Amino acid sequence: MTSLERDTRQDIVDVAERFFRQIGYQKTTVADIAKSLRMSPANVYRFFDSKKAINEAVAERSMGELEALVTAIAAEKRPAAERLREILTTTCRLNSARYLDNQRLHEMVACAMEESWDVIRAHVERYDAILRGVVADGMAKGEFTAGDARTATYCVRAAMIRFCNPLLLTQCGALPGPGVDEMIDFVLAGLGYRAAAG
Repeated sequence: MTSLERDTRQDIVDVAERFFRQIGYQKTTVADIAKSLRMSPANVYRFFDSKKAINEAVAERSMGELEALVTAIAAEKRPAAERLREILTTTCRLNSARYLDNQRLHEMVACAMEESWDVIRAHVERYDAILRGVVADGMAKGEFTAGDARTATYCVRAAMIRFCNPLLLTQCGALPGPGVDEMIDFVLAGLGYRAAAG
């Protein structure tokens, strides 16, 4: 793929995301995107074979931004518990900022989950790998009780899902329950972490 082709793909994704935010995924057409870019719908289809493929690209970019942030946190030279807390807090904060007050982005995510589950599953697998690295490091250094890092990671994600999943953020927002920090404390306790005295 040439740099011009990459730039054109990027322009299509940029415009699509703008339309998804402004009028919603369902109302956005490939013709809308093409018109905004002063190209024909057929030209858009040269780069993406369907509107679903455009949605996947928008969703992948959004998820990639989160993955880059948490990867950087995971690589820091700090105790695993601090890194895990920041990863979970950052994930919750970013998803809340993106999706809690934007029903149209919720719609896009819902469509991605219904139409493009492979894209979502791949993101979850990459995110889990980042978490697992931190959990395993904490176990290896004695911060967390030794055990199976893979299972522990699944438990961490399951415990935090209502605070991180874009769809559950609104569906569960009014339900009684712990706050994000309380839930992270619970997760750390479940991993066998005990804060150092003093």
